[in-house]
Amino acid sequence: MKQVAQLTLKVQLPDDETFDNYKSDDNLAIVSQLKSYIDQQQDSPHSFYLFGSSSVGKSHLLHASSTYAAHVGKSSVCLSCAELKRLPVEVLDGLEQMDLICLDDIHLIAGDERWQQAIFDLYNRVFEQNNYLLITGDESAQQLGISLPDLVSRLSWGLTEQVKPLDDEEKIIAIQHRATQRGLFLSDDVVKFLLNRLSRDMGSLISSLDVLDKASIQEQRKITIPFIKQVLNLK
Repeated sequence: MKQVAQLTLKVQLPDDETFDNYKSDDNLAIVSQLKSYIDQQQDSPHSFYLFGSSSVGKSHLLHASSTYAAHVGKSSVCLSCAELKRLPVEVLDGLEQMDLICLDDIHLIAGDERWQQAIFDLYNRVFEQNNYLLITGDESAQQLGISLPDLVSRLSWGLTEQVKPLDDEEKIIAIQHRATQRGLFLSDDVVKFLLNRLSRDMGSLISSLDVLDKASIQEQRKITIPFIKQVLNLK
């Protein structure tokens, strides 16, 4: 468990990525499934695989699941394969002791045979301990490009759901909700301007909101369209 403790110290979940502020009508059923998966684990398969294109909210759901698990008294750890692949595979040792292990972006290890084997071995240890895995990727298990057939099989064993992208109205609601949580007010016109002038994926939009939030605090100004143009260097 020492290794797990060292890992968890490096992981800080975003405060604003919870189930309560996940704004997507098309994915509400997935939120309910995830809560049930965590609440009633003894009746659930031991793995849940979420897939979908970039910036549809998979990481948000993963972080929300880890936060929810802690809220209901279960131990959890949430790790990104982008970070893991830069570390020795031994960092996974002991993770099977956690009630819920969340791994984000498994497609990033598709070309790495050592990491594929390490995650497959983790699957087996987790099952032996009667604990649970939640994993995200950008494609269905069969289309990830993973070369280890046994790992593809494991990803397909349990629950699988595709996360659908937010429509523009849902993006407006989601961004305004994030802004409100930070004490900011964004009018519909301001958010529509962001949607029309920036990349429309939620990851880019939230990153831009972070920049605007910091600039607004530093300059003590409201977020208006002229202010956005100035801060983000838009014409």
